[in-house]
Amino acid sequence: MNTEKIIKEKQGTIVDVRTKEEFKGGSAEGSINIPLQEIQQRMDELKNLKQPLVLCCASGNRSGQATQFLSQQGIECCNGGSWLDVNYYQTQTL
Repeated sequence: MNTEKIIKEKQGTIVDVRTKEEFKGGSAEGSINIPLQEIQQRMDELKNLKQPLVLCCASGNRSGQATQFLSQQGIECCNGGSWLDVNYYQTQTL
């Protein structure tokens, strides 16, 4: 799965797993905020999003944890790393 291509072509949904406070401080355009600690409780919502999900956070650590968990639940997803990286990919042309 080519994460950069998914982001550039808007093939899925960008999910930011940082806290609500972190998300308010800046986020990738069009991303939705589902904090890592809420992932299990919001599975129905996640399953209804356009897949693949591109997960991001501050450094790629929390989004990596979320990617591993969601993959085990059968959700097509990838770790986009830092939201700043995702933001960068969104600005690049194909």
